[in-house]
Amino acid sequence: MKITVFNGSPKREKSDTMHVTRAFLQGMAEQAEQDVEIINVIDSHIEYCTGCFTCMHNGGTCIYDDDMRGLLEKVLASDVLIFSFPLYCYGMPAPLKAFFDRILPLSSMAMQKVGDRYEHVGQADFSRLRYVMICGCGFPNSRHNFEGMVAQFNLMFPGENTVITVPESPMFNAPEAAVVTVPRLELVKKAGKDYSEKGSIDEELLREICSPMIPEEQYAAIVNAGV
Repeated sequence: MKITVFNGSPKREKSDTMHVTRAFLQGMAEQAEQDVEIINVIDSHIEYCTGCFTCMHNGGTCIYDDDMRGLLEKVLASDVLIFSFPLYCYGMPAPLKAFFDRILPLSSMAMQKVGDRYEHVGQADFSRLRYVMICGCGFPNSRHNFEGMVAQFNLMFPGENTVITVPESPMFNAPEAAVVTVPRLELVKKAGKDYSEKGSIDEELLREICSPMIPEEQYAAIVNAGV
């Protein structure tokens, strides 16, 4: 299975969220051998989309000759796309947003009705692709934090998508928090193994992964003490 990970964190491999993503990949590898490539989006030269729609009229060629052309080739060669990133202003970091804005070459201007909404007709076949969003945040809970990003991800990828949201994620970079982070990463490994085997994650397991690792008030007090 070809897995491409788009790490949207400006911190690259030091990202809090990437601790979760690496555990997920380890779990997948325990189930079956995987071909994994991790791309730090911030290191790619991606011009901002101007909304000219040239790519949607001419068969998918953008006016910019930058790294995005190669990245789209990697997308189309993948079986699973994992988007790993921290929550920024209740959305995604700017480098990753620039990437998403530039996936227009995969679509044409033509529209078709799918269910109760309209979607652009694709200019490439990516029907086999599955999508995973792994998003961490520094708040002590998931409520009223991830909803906007989850809604956007579900609109972008309404079919085969899996969403993992992890509050208190800065603790993954804190060695003194290992007593709670290590068991949580073990759960994430199990989720990766299940995903590799079944293409899905048990809802109860997912809820446990997405729950706070320590009581919300305790986490907030620790953060505030360091301000």
